[in-house]
Amino acid sequence: MQNCSMIESARRVWQPVTSLLPHQIEAVTKLLPSRVGGLFMEMGTGKSRTAIELARLRQHKIDRVIWFCPVSLKTTVEYEIRKHTDCADQEIYVFDHKTHEDTVPMDRFWYVVGIESLSLGSRVFFSVAQLFDERTMVIVDESTYIKGHWAKRTKRVTQMSEKARYRLILTGTPITQGIVDLYAQMRFLSPKILGYHSFHSFARNHLVYSTRNKGQIVRTLDREWIIERIRPYVYQVTKAECLTLPDKSHIDHYCSLSSEQKTAYEAAKQDFVDDLLRYDDDRYMSNGIAIFRLFSRLQSIACGIKDGELIDNHRLSLLDDTVSAVRDSHVVIWAKYRKNIQQIVERLQADGFSAVGYDGRVPERQRKGLLDGWRRSGGFLVASLGLGSHGLDLTAASTVIFYSRGFKYSENIQAEDRCHRNGQQRPVTYINLWADCGIEDRIWKALGKKEGALDRLRDDIDKVKKSGKDKLRAYIMGL
Repeated sequence: MQNCSMIESARRVWQPVTSLLPHQIEAVTKLLPSRVGGLFMEMGTGKSRTAIELARLRQHKIDRVIWFCPVSLKTTVEYEIRKHTDCADQEIYVFDHKTHEDTVPMDRFWYVVGIESLSLGSRVFFSVAQLFDERTMVIVDESTYIKGHWAKRTKRVTQMSEKARYRLILTGTPITQGIVDLYAQMRFLSPKILGYHSFHSFARNHLVYSTRNKGQIVRTLDREWIIERIRPYVYQVTKAECLTLPDKSHIDHYCSLSSEQKTAYEAAKQDFVDDLLRYDDDRYMSNGIAIFRLFSRLQSIACGIKDGELIDNHRLSLLDDTVSAVRDSHVVIWAKYRKNIQQIVERLQADGFSAVGYDGRVPERQRKGLLDGWRRSGGFLVASLGLGSHGLDLTAASTVIFYSRGFKYSENIQAEDRCHRNGQQRPVTYINLWADCGIEDRIWKALGKKEGALDRLRDDIDKVKKSGKDKLRAYIMGL
């Protein structure tokens, strides 16, 4: 690395090609004096551009930036670097399935690494570990990916990054399940922030666990103290506070269940009730897995999928009617299930539309070209909520169709904000397709209250359980 550093010290000074917005200048001003920090900036407010500026201003002190992000965002991060800087191809290296210790070029400024890869064997870990030294800046994008203090990737990223002079985390949702999510993210930046070198010490002082359900946190102690400890090291802003964006509007379209769906839907509920009778209900439902399986099964049936296979449904016809009224050149369609994505693409193409699918079946190396082609030529981008809802810039579209929604509020709002973000010039219309059934009604109501549907449903069931099995069976059969 010594010879490498000598070469890198002579590297040209790259420049930005886009300007900062006022809130981004404010963020840079706050975090630049510190070696560690967090950009808790809501989706669409320009976290990436702000991180790039911090790297630019530190060029004389660093030789490289290692940018960890979800695998699905690697092409997006590369796109953002190219969009906002004059950096050439030879200054950016994106880790892929061919990357090994002896194939990593040592003279790049930007290294983009899929963070999940650190959990899969040692190939990526040893390949990227050799790049760390005191002249390294490391960024963890979507830092809730390292919120689990026990996770292998969290331990590996934290261990490697201790050598780096500068450490930065980016996320719009630093807390997804509770204040406990902050521990590992702050530990990555520095154990000095919270003052604890182990999760055990943090938990002993701040977390109260359930005596009934192992591992369940029922209360947080000294929450305000924790917030005050991290405040000097983070910059937080929402879209409403810093951006004037075009309006959003939501339209709901409904269809009935087909006869085949109704039969499958009722059978799924009855199977669950039969299991309640067969087993002790507290033991059967205590870990929530049974409930999750029931809800997932009901929603997949509502989307026209039973036991992994497509069945007759009216939802696709509802999509046909919806699409026929759309006049935009670029449209995004979100779907939860891969089977639906394939089905939608085939249906649209058969009707003479340009349509491409964007889910886990698209190889990483092809994702950037696929998105660039859609941005350039238009048509329908049919994307997976799981893969596409983080980080993508889809502002080319101002019409968004949700073929199905996910259980998580954060996942749904992430998907919405791919189009409603900085760079969008037109009002965005969201068209939601729903099947007329209990599970979809519960999802609609929960999202309307900005709640996760699964959590809301679990809370409702916990309340009903207290009234006895008969009430619980009636609730399930009424879904």
